[in-house]
Amino acid sequence: MNRRRQLLLAVPLLAGGRLASAAAGEEAAWAVLAAGGCAVLLRHAQTVAGIGDPPGFRLDDCSTQRNLSDAGRAEARRLGAEFGRRGIAVDEVLSSRWCRCVDTARLAFPRHEVRVFEALNSFFADGSTRAAQTEALRGFLARLPPRRRVVLVTHHVNIAALTGQAVGMGEALLVRTGDGAGELAGRLRFA
Repeated sequence: MNRRRQLLLAVPLLAGGRLASAAAGEEAAWAVLAAGGCAVLLRHAQTVAGIGDPPGFRLDDCSTQRNLSDAGRAEARRLGAEFGRRGIAVDEVLSSRWCRCVDTARLAFPRHEVRVFEALNSFFADGSTRAAQTEALRGFLARLPPRRRVVLVTHHVNIAALTGQAVGMGEALLVRTGDGAGELAGRLRFA
C-alpha cells in the first residue's frame, strides 16, 4: 500500500480518536463539576453575526446591542437542560450586564435569579479595566465555598484574560475556586 493511501485511511481513525478523546474529556469535566470546587465560566450563546457591538450601543437598551440569535436562544436552553439531565444543581447565576449574557443566563437557568456582576462585563472596546476586572473575578472565585456551584456568564475577552484560553460562543470552562482560583479544571461544549 502506498504512503498516500495509508495516510488517507488513517485520517478517519485519527479524527475518531480525537472525537472519542474530546468526549471522554467532557465526561471528566462533568464529573469534576459534580464533585464541586469549581465554577462554570460560560461564554454567552450564539449571537447574530458581528464582532463587538454596533457603534453607539447602550447597555440600558438591548435593541442597540449584538444579541442572541434564534440558534443561540435554543443553545442556551439546551445547556440548561443538560445540567438538569445530569442532576447538576446550580446555586447561583451571575452575568455580565450585556443583554446577550443576561439572556443566556435566564434561558439556561430560568428558575434562578440572574444577578449582574460587574467583573464579568466586557472590556472588548476599552481594555483599561481588564486587570482590575480580572483580579476582582479571581478574588471572587478564591472566596467561594468549595461545594457552591456558580455559573458566570461572560465574554471571550474576560475568559481569555483569566485563563489564557480561547472559547467559542456557548462554550464553558470549569475553573477552580478557593486555592488555585481561576485555574482550568475542564471544558464543556454545548453548541
